Amino acid sequence: MSTMLRTAHADFDPTGIAARKGDRTVAVCLPARDEEATVGTIVETLRRDLQDAVPLIDELVVVDDHSGDATARVAQDAGARVVDARTTLPAFTGAGKGAALWKSLHETTSDLVVWVDADITEFSSHFAAALIGTLVEHPEASFVKGAYDRPLVEGEGGGRVTELVARPALAMLFPELTVVAQPLAGEYGGRRELLERLPFVQGYGVDIALLIDAHRSVGMAGLAEVDLGVRRHRNRTIGQLGPQAAEVLRAALVRAGVPTGDEHLTLRRPGLEPLALAHDELPPLVELETYPRRSD
Repeated sequence: MSTMLRTAHADFDPTGIAARKGDRTVAVCLPARDEEATVGTIVETLRRDLQDAVPLIDELVVVDDHSGDATARVAQDAGARVVDARTTLPAFTGAGKGAALWKSLHETTSDLVVWVDADITEFSSHFAAALIGTLVEHPEASFVKGAYDRPLVEGEGGGRVTELVARPALAMLFPELTVVAQPLAGEYGGRRELLERLPFVQGYGVDIALLIDAHRSVGMAGLAEVDLGVRRHRNRTIGQLGPQAAEVLRAALVRAGVPTGDEHLTLRRPGLEPLALAHDELPPLVELETYPRRSD
């Protein structure tokens, strides 16, 4: 039985990774909606440590996912190339994390693509460097997930959707993936030749969906997990986590072949306005006529 490769951020030095990446190119992309408070620091750190000090990142991209604040301006001022999700691939108009990831893959050309969430506080460039290093130094790994400790912040807790939804869903539907420490981690990446052939769920279900689909495509031997240490981010209220939990659950159920009801799902909660869930499936990029199959 194949096992998943495990690495740790302490195993990797950016200078060494850059020396060994050869002619392979690397994109680091951040999906961001209303993250003006944190996105600038993250971009500045990545640019300083992994572009200016060490030539590791070739493309540094922020996808502005329908923000209502200054996310785009802050990211651009910090040194990122900003992609507007509203005008990129306009035939696909829906907002959502998965749509932002999908469009970032379309708008970059690099061989290795790594994603980092834009709401991380106390950000360190080793989050990206360790993901890149795992792909550079372990050619057998096609898809790498970050793992980390999430300390409690201001009494709100951490990883609630993971513990209450994702882990139980994997245990019942995809038990082989219960070994993954953080199935909903937003820090992950892979090789373009794999990613461009996977569908992307439009909303928050994308994290668990890509994990399941990558496993189906390359098996456990093609997956890797890297220990990133401690990660702190902006915690959300239970009310805000409800839609995320529903989208995660639906993505897992669909991949297990379990019917989920009406195609246009709405989350209805007492005392709150009904909320349409972002669960559309975006096609593999190689199926788009406008996509120049860059890995071929």
